[in-house]
Amino acid sequence: MIDAAVTQNDVSTLAQRAEPMSAPDVLRLALEQFGRNVALSSSFGAEDMVLIDMLLAIDPKARIFTLDTGRLPQETYNLIDATRQKYQATIEVVFPQADAVQAMVAEHGMNLFYRSVENRKVCCGVRKMEPLRRAVSGLDAWITGLRREQAEADPDRDVGLAPDERRDRDERRGDEQADDDAAENLAPGDPAD
Repeated sequence: MIDAAVTQNDVSTLAQRAEPMSAPDVLRLALEQFGRNVALSSSFGAEDMVLIDMLLAIDPKARIFTLDTGRLPQETYNLIDATRQKYQATIEVVFPQADAVQAMVAEHGMNLFYRSVENRKVCCGVRKMEPLRRAVSGLDAWITGLRREQAEADPDRDVGLAPDERRDRDERRGDEQADDDAAENLAPGDPAD
């Protein structure tokens, strides 16, 4: 839904405005600029819980979504429900396409991601990337709990990427270094949400 008139320069200008702001002020700016066409993508980790608290204090009707990969620990489901209750919030849960998961499991097995980097990429593509594409389609912007120092790209250059460029960058990064690192560090028995 990005307006064709929005340029990389517009996004960079907005990022420069946001640079000196506090986190709540950046969230206010995002809501002011994008209204209902911005959403928080949450994995319900520590950083995301802080963002949820700040965002819902500003706008109790703010959009929040999460990806349910089908491999989340029970504690995550408990936290999603507790968050819904505490804030009386609507949390959109986006699932992978069942047919794609069934086909992947039939071809590669349940725990394919333990066997190779390539299998990890297949799994992440089906369980994370495709649902994320659906979740952000129609948005002008989205918010994540990823801290700048956690980004693989140069943090100074990364500020202000347009949503499509960021999504493309994240997908490339997911298909390259991030998945390689994750697959190399997983041991049998580790969760692979």
